[in-house]
Amino acid sequence: MKIISSIEELRDQLRGQLRTAFVPTMGNLHEGHLSLMRLARRHGDPVVASIFVNRLQFGPNEDFDKYPRTFQADVEKLEKEGVYVLFAPTEKDLYPEPQEYRVQPPDDLGGILEGEFRPGFFNGVSTVVLKLFSCVQPKVAVFGKKDYQQLMIIRNMAKQFALPTEIIAAETWRAEDGLALSSRNGYLNAEERAEAPVLYQTLNRVAEEVRSGRTDIRKIEEEAMAALATRHWKPDYVAVRKRSNLQPPSAEDLANQEALVVLTAAKLGNTRLIDNLEI
Repeated sequence: MKIISSIEELRDQLRGQLRTAFVPTMGNLHEGHLSLMRLARRHGDPVVASIFVNRLQFGPNEDFDKYPRTFQADVEKLEKEGVYVLFAPTEKDLYPEPQEYRVQPPDDLGGILEGEFRPGFFNGVSTVVLKLFSCVQPKVAVFGKKDYQQLMIIRNMAKQFALPTEIIAAETWRAEDGLALSSRNGYLNAEERAEAPVLYQTLNRVAEEVRSGRTDIRKIEEEAMAALATRHWKPDYVAVRKRSNLQPPSAEDLANQEALVVLTAAKLGNTRLIDNLEI
């Protein structure tokens, strides 16, 4: 596996490759990330991964400096997966001058849910992904469904900018107790880790309520948030939305059995976890 930090060297290395499959990451890799590499290989060749902790998507009170960086362990994992190139730019490599041009997702998708609680987050994500796509020029790129809203935003961005990159969605990788794998799980202490699967259990209960025919969606959401709060979680949202655009379903949507997804974000101790479940 070649480890490359320079954009120019990366382009030289990939020149002539027409089926490159790309998996962008922020490192601290776990089995969920590695499953993305395997999915990428099924859709293209060679497989290129990136590791870059993107300052643009972190808010002023978020954990940029504390974000876990495990580069050597990540390299070993990627080598075992047969990744061809690891693009690992420094901030100076990727942003040699201030990134004043930014991608701004539409408010009705980028300003809701995660966008409401993390202002500017999707601006930073979209900007770095577009820049990484420009560097790698992949035929396909793989993103996990755990970051459901992010996946939708990247997919829509690729479509609206007519990017020659197909966005592949990968199913969420879970621990045996249902907890979605995340780099931030490492922040949980033993007691919190034992409690963490309750988030996924909450999603399943909400999905069951909706499948049973209940149409008072707002009430279902409020009940789920209250149940989390009684267990000392601090929920930001539990939201049943349409898969097509992440807007709340109308009575007509429910009657027509519109495809739905339930999404949640909540803090357990000092760790903020997100998850979702398609209904």
